[in-house]
Formats: sequence, structure tokens, C-alpha cells
Amino acid sequence: MAYIQGHAREQMLLIPASVEDYVGAENPVRFIEAFVDDLDLAAAGFARAMPKATGRPGYAPGDLLKLYLYGYLNRLRSSRMLAAETGRNLEVIWLLRGLRPDFRTIADFRCDNRVAFKAVFRAFVLLCRRLDLFGRELLAVDGTRLKAVNSRRRNFTRQKLADWIKLADERIEEYLTHLDRADRSEVEADGAAQRAATLRAKIARMRERRQMHTTMLADLVASGESQISLTDPDARGMATHPKVGVGYNAQVAVDAKHKLIVEQHVTNAGSDLGLLAQTAGAARELLGVERIDAVANKGYYKGEDIAACDEVGVIPYVARPQRGAAVFAGRFAKDEFTYDAADDFYRCPSGHRLDPLQRSEKNGHRSIYYSNRPACRGCPLKPQCTSGNARRIERWEGEAVLDKMAERLAARPGILDTRRETVENPFGSIKQWMNQGAFLMKGLAKVRGEFSLTAFAYNLRRAITIVGVPALIKAVPA
Repeated sequence: MAYIQGHAREQMLLIPASVEDYVGAENPVRFIEAFVDDLDLAAAGFARAMPKATGRPGYAPGDLLKLYLYGYLNRLRSSRMLAAETGRNLEVIWLLRGLRPDFRTIADFRCDNRVAFKAVFRAFVLLCRRLDLFGRELLAVDGTRLKAVNSRRRNFTRQKLADWIKLADERIEEYLTHLDRADRSEVEADGAAQRAATLRAKIARMRERRQMHTTMLADLVASGESQISLTDPDARGMATHPKVGVGYNAQVAVDAKHKLIVEQHVTNAGSDLGLLAQTAGAARELLGVERIDAVANKGYYKGEDIAACDEVGVIPYVARPQRGAAVFAGRFAKDEFTYDAADDFYRCPSGHRLDPLQRSEKNGHRSIYYSNRPACRGCPLKPQCTSGNARRIERWEGEAVLDKMAERLAARPGILDTRRETVENPFGSIKQWMNQGAFLMKGLAKVRGEFSLTAFAYNLRRAITIVGVPALIKAVPA
């Protein structure tokens, strides 16, 4: 039996008369066309949104924006790959009407308009809001670490530089010892001379590298920073995420209804502390509600940040982490001490009363310490409580806010599971399906623009799945 045969390449075919016939009504490029044409590119901050009266004509920023939105939606982020698609991909040919910008023009557009992409992302969030795709009741906030264009070998901390300088000194001393031995050698004069020359070259290289690292350490100390990266100066080592190595921290606020991203931004902070109110507050404003619940994991548990949530209309739900030396030693945790707000004292597991002992302030964080030394001396539970003379309990000055949040969490125990189900969907899609677990650009501003395109592509794919392309096009103002 013969195989199915294709047409001969020389054969004339009756194909559709125009490219328009190749792009169906359900094709996402039709929405991208309508969406970008409706944007006010000048207000969004795009460069050269209005053409100049003189000089050589350039590409319209709207056309290049369409190309990037299509590329990120279809896992094509490289400017060279996008340039190749303009000549062979019928969807791109339709979208750009046959334009074929070179890869450098495409790359420069993303670099020059890195700030404007955030406005494009927010414009699509408002469109989804018009389609009632947001529940506007619960936000899940979390962060993920994405790799930067910087290897671990080109990232240095103060300790790493100090260790390298110490190692260089030891190596130089070792080489000098070998050199002195080679200079005194009377046997195999030719071989000794060759070894001596090799050692002198090694010493020169080692001294040069030592000087470079010494200068880097001095600059790092003077700047007050904790790290320095040579390839991407804004990237930072993510100590608690070894698989990422050196990268950035991408923060998102995800609406629980359809797992759409409402707000996103990128920082180079190694932890999530202090980022809850900023992220959830911006999301609440975009959703247009007076107050909204926001749930986050233990990494966001910071008193001042949780207190700031109330000022931006956010009701936080963050689980209390078990921190402190007592917890690590397997002794009684702070949660096992009951606080009496009316009389301002703690009741310990043994039933004794711990009263305020002293106050302290560090970096604006005011705390009160509670203790009862006489009761601790003869307490039979002391080995399970402290290794010192007496147990002290630290209470933040505004900890009443945290106590109220603990009561809210106790009333809604399933909300933490909802957080995980909600926020892990975007991260899994972005890193696995979209294959965007690493940035292509260098610098915090450029990385932020790149992640705005990534978040837009994720939201668009979700919205297409939920309502379809025709409904999205219909929602674009005429």
C-alpha cells in the first residue's frame, strides 16, 4: 500500500487569495490587533508614539508591541527568533501586514520602552475587569525567584571577597616558597629556570586578581550594599533558593476567582518581608474596591507591613512563623504563652504570670520584654522553656494587629490552602508551560518590563480559555 503523498513543489495550487483568509475569527492575533490599536501609546509612555515630520520613517511602536505580545504569548522572546517569524509565520505576517523589522530594531524597542510595558499589562487588567473576570474578594500574594543573566561565579558578597583575598595571599606565599626553592636549585638548571618563569607568571596573575578583588571589596563596603554582580549589577544572590542562584524576586497578586494576575512587580530583595502592603494595595486599587482580603505565606510576616495593610484597604491573612532560638532548640514557642490584653501580661505554660520588664527600640521597631525571674528559678518546666536564668517574651508595640489577624485565620482555616491553589498556578505556568523561568535582559528596570510582558501573556492565555477571543475583542472599546 502506498504512502500519502504531498504535492509536487512545481505544481500550481488554488490557495486563498489573501493572508486575511488564513487567520480565523478565534485566532488570538485578532485580539492583539484590536487591543493595541485601542491603546494610547503616548500616554502609556512609548517612545516615538508620534512620527516626526522629517527624517527617515521608522516602525510604528504599535506594530512592534504587537510583535512582542504575540511572541511572549507563543513562547518566543528572543529578538532574533521574532525577526525570523516575521518572514515565515502567517499569523505574524498578518499581524504586521508584511513588515519585517530586523532583530536589532526589535531588541531596541523592548529596551527603550521597558517602563511602558507595565501600562500595557494594567490596561489588560482593566479590560478583564470589564468582563467581570475578577472576583474582587480575595487576593493571593506570593513571590517567585527567576534567574538573572549572571552566574554565581560573577556574584560576590563581602565574605566571599574576603575569603578569596585570604586564599590569594596563601597561594602567593606558596608560589614564592616554590620560587625560592627553584632559584636555589643547582640540578636540572634548564628545568628549574622554566619552572621559575611559570611561577613568576602565576604570582603576577594572582596579584592582579587579588588587587581586583580588593578594589571590589572596598567599593562594596563604601556603597553599603551586601552583594555585587559583575554581569548584571542589579541582580542579587538568592541564598534560600540555590536552584536560582543569582536572580530577581517577582511579586504577584492573584485574584482567586480565575487565577488572573492583578498586580506584579519585580525587586532584587532576597526575601518577601515588607512587600505585602505594596503589592496587595496596588491590586486593590486596580480592582476598584474599598477593601479586599489578601492571603500570603509566612515569608510575609512582618508586623509593620501587616499594620500598613489597613492603611491601603487590605485585610491580611498571614500565618505566624515559628521563629527564635527557643523554637530551634525544641523549647516552648511564643504561641504557648497566653497574652492578657486587659492587664498586659503573659501566662506561661506553667501558669506563672510574666509582667513587662523593659522596653527597647531598634531601627524604629519598638518592643516590650516580659519576664518573671523568681518564678523561673524554681519552675519544674524550666528545661523545656529556657537555658538561661529566666525566659523572656518579646512583644512588638503594635502586636494587637497580629493578634486580630490570628483570630481571623482561626475563623477561616482553609484560606491558606486557597492561597496555595491560587498563586501557584501562575508560577507553574510561567516557569513550565511558558518556559520563562529566567530573564533575558539585564538591569532591574529592563527586567520589570520583561516580566510585565510575561504576566500579560499569562493573563491573555487564561482569558482566552475562560471567555474566548471574540468576547475579548468585543470588550475592547470601539
